[in-house]
Amino acid sequence: MKPTVLIPMVLLILTAPSQLKAQLLEKKVLTLEAAEKIAAAAVAEAQRRQATVVIAVVDDGGYPVVIKRLDDTQVASVDVGIGKARTAAIFRRPSKVFEDQIKNGRVAALALAGSTPLQGGLPLTVDGKVIGAIGVSGNTPQEDEEIAMAGVKSLMAAAKPETPKVIYFPAAKVSQAFEKGMPLLEIANYKVHASHRDSPGIVEVHTRDTDIIYMLEGSATLVTGGTVVDAKNIDPEEIRGKDVRGAVSRVITKGDVIVIPHGVPHWFKEVKGPLNYYVVKVRAAN
Repeated sequence: MKPTVLIPMVLLILTAPSQLKAQLLEKKVLTLEAAEKIAAAAVAEAQRRQATVVIAVVDDGGYPVVIKRLDDTQVASVDVGIGKARTAAIFRRPSKVFEDQIKNGRVAALALAGSTPLQGGLPLTVDGKVIGAIGVSGNTPQEDEEIAMAGVKSLMAAAKPETPKVIYFPAAKVSQAFEKGMPLLEIANYKVHASHRDSPGIVEVHTRDTDIIYMLEGSATLVTGGTVVDAKNIDPEEIRGKDVRGAVSRVITKGDVIVIPHGVPHWFKEVKGPLNYYVVKVRAAN
């Protein structure tokens, strides 16, 4: 072999590892030690409430790392708890999102492979990346989620404080979100939804979330205020009804902004669609 050919080949061999390393992504993983601490925080919260639950901590692929079944907890809650955690891990959002979609009429969410559309599963994030999830089952849906949140908070407390990061959504991702009518961002105290409607909704009351709506496309008759007819609590923080008395009706259209404080009934009674709008949900403290 000629020297002139040999030299480039040697250089290629020497530089290949560094080039390969530059092309690989680094990611944080959920260790057994961290999972044990997260589960322990949730167990402590469950014991404080005298709750009988199963607590499951899974990795980012939805596979169990730690499972805790408190004394006298029903056996059926084991698979349900794991399912809630897996849903939060592989879909990168709280399992309650899918339960809400089904309650609001999007029954297609039942067909999502690997999902358990029940409240009580929360993703575990570090530096904005999901490293796993925690799921709790055995008590009321709201209490299950609050116990899971104790595990999430323990991870947040253990993480090093850092400067908040700018969150960017490219246009393609935003368009995709509007097509499906799905959340863009969900954090503990606020959410950003890319909402889409083709038909009227039902009367809603959020007991803790204030909705800030910005209309992008279409128009609708929005009914706000008044008293809900046949009000039903679908969970401790959400009320639904079939009508309202004494409400105010207004037509909202592209460019309009409306703020609906928590506790105020609201209803998209008539939709001249398709209707696309941003909703920023700001959660009030307990």
